[in-house]
Amino acid sequence: MKIKVTQEKLSRALNNVSRIAIGKVTLPILNNVLIRVDNKKVSLITTNLDMAIIDFLPVSSSEDGVITVPAKLLAEFVSNLPKGETITISSSGTKVTISTGQYSSTINGAVADDFPELPEINNKKAVTYKMGVDDFKTSIGQVIIATSNDLTRPALTGVYFNTNDDHLAIAATDGYRLAEKKLIDKVKSEVKAIVPASSLQEVLRSITDDIEEVEISFNEDLVRFRLGEVEIISKLIDASFPDYPKLIPKDCNIKVDLNREELIRVTKLAALFARSVGGSIICETVTSDTFSVKSIANEFGENDSKIKTKVTTAGKINLNSRFLLDALNSLEEPVITFQFSDRIAPVLLTNKKNNQYTHIVMPLSS
Repeated sequence: MKIKVTQEKLSRALNNVSRIAIGKVTLPILNNVLIRVDNKKVSLITTNLDMAIIDFLPVSSSEDGVITVPAKLLAEFVSNLPKGETITISSSGTKVTISTGQYSSTINGAVADDFPELPEINNKKAVTYKMGVDDFKTSIGQVIIATSNDLTRPALTGVYFNTNDDHLAIAATDGYRLAEKKLIDKVKSEVKAIVPASSLQEVLRSITDDIEEVEISFNEDLVRFRLGEVEIISKLIDASFPDYPKLIPKDCNIKVDLNREELIRVTKLAALFARSVGGSIICETVTSDTFSVKSIANEFGENDSKIKTKVTTAGKINLNSRFLLDALNSLEEPVITFQFSDRIAPVLLTNKKNNQYTHIVMPLSS
């Protein structure tokens, strides 16, 4: 096996794939990156058994072959070589030599026989969607914040891709809040799949400035993301996601439009005084033109900030300040709509004009 490639291209590809090269005691080969050259097509591959990253590397010349090399070591070595240089990687048996100019190193590799076989998606049977990378990044960021870390409830540790009413949407919930974003309108294919949040984080990290489109393909138990020269294949979570549309309030008694930046500011102020009470703050409509956000009295004192707005019905609700701030930072418009019915019903937060994103926050006990 032999390839010649620029330092920048090789370093970028190795840094990308080496993130998931975390070996297990019983399978140390997972520490390695598999370098495969087949008919002038070069691929760098790593896997942690739940996910695989494949980077198709453009090279100036190559000779067929396959070898595995410790991923972190190779990535760190190449990153310290001079930029602008052409690097040669060649293998003889399990010895891998990396050289450029006056720099040369030989790394002990391993044959590829023990490297796990990669899962494949049948393109003919797969359900595939394409969307712009900016919309994808924004949408995933708006929803992934609501995923859970509770491994005893696996369905809540991922983002639910689902088709409903002819559109593709994504949703996530941790039991205390729920976020939904409509991704693509007028879709014909149906999908119901839970993608691990950890896999989506790797997809976001792999997006570079030159990528304009994301291709997402699903089959029964796998999802594949194509990002230019990079492919990320992940297992889906085998669990049932909650029937979340039933959790979104349809009619709320109290509805106010608020300046988003102003609401963020007063929520942060109240949160400063609410640290000793688990971040609990009170949101209240008190007069015909006032929305109040205040902290519960505690050892630090108390805070009460007001926003002028049109109010038709009085009411108040206790919320977790961090959850409210997460929601507000995910909303995009300067004016947002804040809705609730009573102290035990969830708060519904939406952009005032664009209804593509919905966020609900469950109240705290009074």
